[in-house]
Amino acid sequence: MTQQEIEAVRSLADVTPEMMNKVSEGTFSDLIGLRFTELSGERVRGEWIVKPHLYQPAGIQNGGVYCTVVETLASVGGGAWYGERGTVVGVNNNTDFLRAVREGTLYGEATPVHQGRTQQLWQVVITDEEQRVVARGQVRLQNLPKRD
Repeated sequence: MTQQEIEAVRSLADVTPEMMNKVSEGTFSDLIGLRFTELSGERVRGEWIVKPHLYQPAGIQNGGVYCTVVETLASVGGGAWYGERGTVVGVNNNTDFLRAVREGTLYGEATPVHQGRTQQLWQVVITDEEQRVVARGQVRLQNLPKRD
């Protein structure tokens, strides 16, 4: 993806998973290894590999990584849905940690619970390679209309 292609994007509604991966290079999402695999205003999916630099002292996936994935997938989905009307910002992230993970690939899927005029609520489920739920969260987003 070239810089011209990035600049031509008017909103997240125009972004593909490949474009989002490119735009995310060098960001915190890239640092944890998050890769987008599906992206729309109705569902966003991503995956990452659990590695030692993402551990907490007990040698398991740090909960902050789950919070980051929950926030990122929900925000990107909310932004894709809101499109050219403006931008969205997270105002609350509530993430539950359900199962310890030491290795493997994890998968996140974000779907909307509510998409309203001023706010959105998205749920995110994180599963392991055996499709067991390891974490779940929800993010409330504030829709910020474009200013002229």
